[in-house]
Formats: sequence, C-alpha cells, structure tokens
Amino acid sequence: MNNFSIDVGVANFQEKVVDASRLAPVLVDFWAEWCAPCRVLKPILEKLAVDYGGRFILAKVNSDQHQELAARYGVRGIPNVKAFVNGEMVDEFTGALPEAQIRTFIDSLMPSPAEPLRIAALEARARGEAGVAASLLADALQLDPGNEAAQLDLAEIHIDLRDMEAARAILDALEHQAQDVPRVRALQARLKLVTAGTGADPAALKARIDANANDLDARLQLANTLALAHDYRMALEQLLEIVSRDRKWQDEAARKTMLDLFTLLGDQPQHEDLVREFRIQLARTLN
Repeated sequence: MNNFSIDVGVANFQEKVVDASRLAPVLVDFWAEWCAPCRVLKPILEKLAVDYGGRFILAKVNSDQHQELAARYGVRGIPNVKAFVNGEMVDEFTGALPEAQIRTFIDSLMPSPAEPLRIAALEARARGEAGVAASLLADALQLDPGNEAAQLDLAEIHIDLRDMEAARAILDALEHQAQDVPRVRALQARLKLVTAGTGADPAALKARIDANANDLDARLQLANTLALAHDYRMALEQLLEIVSRDRKWQDEAARKTMLDLFTLLGDQPQHEDLVREFRIQLARTLN
C-alpha cells in the first residue's frame, strides 16, 4: 500500500475514482483473492503507482466484495483494469500484461506537456492576440509534435491571420490520419470560404443583384462575404437562389459552397436548426 494506491468500494467510488479522475488519471483494478493473474498484476500496478509519483492513482476493487461495481462497469473477466479521465471511463485492458505494455497504456492517458501552452494560446486568441497565440502553439508543438488539437488550433489561427498556405499544409498533413475528422473537415471548409472571399462591398453586390437578378457571380460573391461576416442564413439564401436559377452554374459552385457551409456549421449546436432547414430546402430544389 502507498499514497498513490488505494482500496475503493461502492461507498467511495464516486469520490476516489470518478471525481479524482478530474485531477489525474485513475486506474481501477478489478481483482479477486482466488485469481492467480490478479496476484501477478497487482504488485506491478502498485510499483508503477510509486514510479509515476502521483501522476496517476491506482484504485483497487475486490470484485467479489463489490459485485455491484463490477456489474456496473461490465467486468466480465479479471484482472480487469479500467482507466478514468475527467470523470469518464476512457480505456481498459484485461489480463496480467507485462510492465512495459502497462507503462505504454498509462502514458497514453497522461496529459500532453503541451497542454498548458495550448490553453494559454486559446486565451490569447480570445483576447484578439492571434500572433501571440500562434507563437504559443508553435512552442507547444515543439514539446509535443503529434498533438493534434494544437495543430488544428494553429491551422485555425493561420486562417484568422489569412496565412492560407500554412493552414492548408497542416490540414493536408492531417487529412488522412486525424482523430478529430469533423474538425478537420470544418476547418477545410472555412479555409475554402476565406480563400474564395473577395472583400467586395456588400452594398455594391446587392446593387448589382437588384439591377440584374441573374447576376449569379454577384450572388456568389455576396454569399461568401455574408458567410465571412457570420451571416449564415443570408449567405445560404443567396446560394440557394443560385441553385434554383442555374444549379450547374460554374460546376455547381453554389451547391458545393452550401455543402461547405453545412460542414463548417455542422459541429456547432447553435446552427443545427439552420443547417437542417437549408439541407431540406436544397434537397427540394434539386429534386
């Protein structure tokens, strides 16, 4: 027994495992007295708890004495080690693995050393200091080059700074290996939108449309301008109007731009109804 290894049961599981995992990863070892592999695994886990010096906590559950917990977490064979991070069970393994494999398992749970810099970068961006944020993220990626979240944050800031080539390089590298595929797709859509932006005067574009309702180029430019200003409803209305007038115009540019906007807005709950509404309208227009 040591300061980083504790026995837990039903009464203190919430406090010692679920709540505690918000501060550091918690490994829960479900074991039993009669289980020979459990007797092999247990001292390895206790040794690692000491070696890691509190970077994770080992919580041991006698599955015979606490069958309710074993049933709640789907324990079907022991030893069964379940990992909790931020209040959720995130991974597990069954059986007495070698120490090296267990270390790899534990290391995968540890927060990245880049995380404090990433958080500082997000705070800088929120203050409008995009250049500072980009510098902090570059430092974060020096510490953890494979940190996908930091890479995507940096791509987003490059788009903010209109450094399209730098953003595109990051997104292209991640396209086929990303874990967070929806965010990659959303940033690719935003990159296309910003690249297509003309910087034209919305009033001048509206005047062109008033003079000629079939000025589809003005409508597309206006849609891009409105989307960049986050006026997504008006942008989608212009794009839908283009589709209704000439769906094949410029290789279906309006339909494709609508799909890009759906991708961009798809992971934002506040736009869920808007996306659904215009998906339906687009389908009706095309059919």
